[in-house]
Amino acid sequence: MKNENIILETENLCKFYFIPNKKKSIFHNQEPIILKALNSVNIKISEGEIYAVVGETGSGKTTLGNMVSRVFEPTSGKISLYGKDIAFKQGKNLIEVRKIIQMVFQDSGAALNPRQTVEYIMSVPLNICSSLGKKEKMFKIKKVLESVDLPIEILQCYPGVLSGGQKQRVNLARALIFNPKFMVLDEPTSALDVSVQAKILLLLMKLKKEMRLTYIFITHDMSVVKNVSNRVAIMYLGRIVEVGQTSDIFENPIHPYSKALLSAIPVMTKKEKSMLPKEIILNGEMTSLEDVSNTCPFISRCQEKKDICKKVECPKLKEVNNGHFVRCILY
Repeated sequence: MKNENIILETENLCKFYFIPNKKKSIFHNQEPIILKALNSVNIKISEGEIYAVVGETGSGKTTLGNMVSRVFEPTSGKISLYGKDIAFKQGKNLIEVRKIIQMVFQDSGAALNPRQTVEYIMSVPLNICSSLGKKEKMFKIKKVLESVDLPIEILQCYPGVLSGGQKQRVNLARALIFNPKFMVLDEPTSALDVSVQAKILLLLMKLKKEMRLTYIFITHDMSVVKNVSNRVAIMYLGRIVEVGQTSDIFENPIHPYSKALLSAIPVMTKKEKSMLPKEIILNGEMTSLEDVSNTCPFISRCQEKKDICKKVECPKLKEVNNGHFVRCILY
């Protein structure tokens, strides 16, 4: 990828959870179990880009979003926003970061307080992060509601009476209240009806153009990825296993896991099916995070594995084409 207009970059970003080891032992001080939810992740995102992050449940997609948007603090590594490390910012410095980068969560209903009106929900970030007067706040709230196609009357409503699409628009409006430059969208359409999904996607594309936004788009829907993203990172058990331009990933998937994901895309015609890799059925479930070894994370389900895969450490991402990287010993 060309190193120009980089808005966000991570370097060896990790998020580990340390779980007490409850197994009985003659030793008193048992080493804790380490769950590596995010393991040395490196990404670079250019201004104005839609960077899709895909993978099945437990791959680390949402954890990456939470780290990048500083919902949680990483265990180690760097997160550079406009060249400044924000990984461990606190207090007022973190508030300033959140005016630039915002996250829209997967469960739109759970993200809204059911006991508060939309007006109160929209006012909270302004009360915390600004010194605007009451009239100025209301003007800003009405303007952002208009941008997501919601009527002013919705301000007096409680989340419980809103549809799924309206709840997601309220979440979007709240995230846009400070005119951020970067947004993390965690499965923004997964809990919505198909017709509503299309409307939300169109709205996201409109907002991106009007407000010059940059997106991390977290999803498991490869069809959506193909239509909206510029680049794709495919994750498995806390690591990026392949990353490249969307067209390169779809036309020439390299990692065995990428091939399996693409082969599972639902299609309607033989012509569409001919454009996908040969169907691959993965055996077994994803390995538990506590059982992950230092070898390739996909080794237990890979149909292309060789004896050497069991003997070497997990390889680093290697560039196999211009901007197309893969983490596999076979390449």
